[in-house]
Amino acid sequence: MQNQYTPPAAFGGKRYYSLYEHLKHKFPVRIGKAVIEGGFSCPNIDGTRGSGGCRYCTGASSVARAYPPITAQCLQELQRIRKKWPSALAIAYFQSHTNTYAPLPRLKALYEEALTVPGICGLSIGTRADCLSPALISYLAELSRRTDLTVELGLQTIHDETARRINRCHTLYEFSSAYKALTAAGIRICVHLINGLPGESEEMMLESARFVASLRPGGLKLHLLHILEGSSFAEDWRAGKIQLMEKETYISLVCSQLELLPPQTVIERLTGDGDRRLLLAPRWSRDKISVLGGIDKELIRRGSWQGKYFAGTSGASNTETAIFK
Repeated sequence: MQNQYTPPAAFGGKRYYSLYEHLKHKFPVRIGKAVIEGGFSCPNIDGTRGSGGCRYCTGASSVARAYPPITAQCLQELQRIRKKWPSALAIAYFQSHTNTYAPLPRLKALYEEALTVPGICGLSIGTRADCLSPALISYLAELSRRTDLTVELGLQTIHDETARRINRCHTLYEFSSAYKALTAAGIRICVHLINGLPGESEEMMLESARFVASLRPGGLKLHLLHILEGSSFAEDWRAGKIQLMEKETYISLVCSQLELLPPQTVIERLTGDGDRRLLLAPRWSRDKISVLGGIDKELIRRGSWQGKYFAGTSGASNTETAIFK
C-alpha cells in the first residue's frame, strides 16, 4: 500500500535518489554543472571506428569549432550559475563528444586547468568505453583522490544489434571491460541509457536497466530519444521510419526502470534536454517539468519507489550506502 512506504532519508522525500540530494549530502553549498567544451572529436566521427557519429547525434558538424580557453569557459559558467545561486560551486562537465579522446598530456592540461579555477570543485567527464587506456585510468584514479570525479560512460543500450543500428561502434563487451577497469581503480561511474531507440521493445529497455542495476553504478542518466535537425535519424523520422515514444509510455517505462535499480544509484537525469533550436520530435519532451511531475505521480499511483524490485537490495555494497543507514 502507498501509505506503507517510508522513503530512505537520502531520497529527500522523493521516491528516487536524485542528483540534488546526492550533492546536498556531499557539499555544504549548492552545486551547479559548468558545461565545458574541450574541442574533442570521437572515434566514430573521425573514421577510427566509424564515421558520421551516432545516428541520433548532431556532433559531427561541430568538431572543428574553436572554443574559448577552459578558464574562460569555467568563469562564464560560474557567472551563469551564480545568477541563481550566488554562493554556488560548480563541477566542470566535459560533455560534448568523447572527452578522453586525446593524448594523455593534453587531457591532463585541460582537466588540471579547470581545477585551478576558483569555484570549480570537481570534474565530470563524458566518454566512450573504447577510449580509456590503462595510463589514462591510472591518472583518473589519482585525480579522483583529490577532487570529486565522475566518468560518464555512454552505454545507451546493452543490445549490440541496436548499437549497430545507431552506429555506436563499440560493443557491450568493450563497455563491460572499461567499467570493470574503472571500478577496480576506485573511480565513480555514471552510465547513460537511451529509451526509445529504433527497434527496441519496452522489455529490451528494461533488460538494459537490469544489466546496469547489476553493476551498481554510482550514477545513471536516463535519456529519451530525440530527433534533432542535422542528425542521421532526422531523415528516417521524416520518412516515417522511426516510431517515437508517447509521453505516457515513457513515464511508465522510466518508473519500471527505477524499480529495478539499486537505491544507492544516483539518478542524475530522468529525461534528456533536446536542443530546442534543433528538436524536431517528440514535441512533448519540451515540457520537462510535466515529464518529471508525471514520473512522481506514477510512482505514487503505483505505491512504488527506486529499488522496489532490485534483487540485491539486502546485499548492497556501494560507497554511498552509509547515508542510507
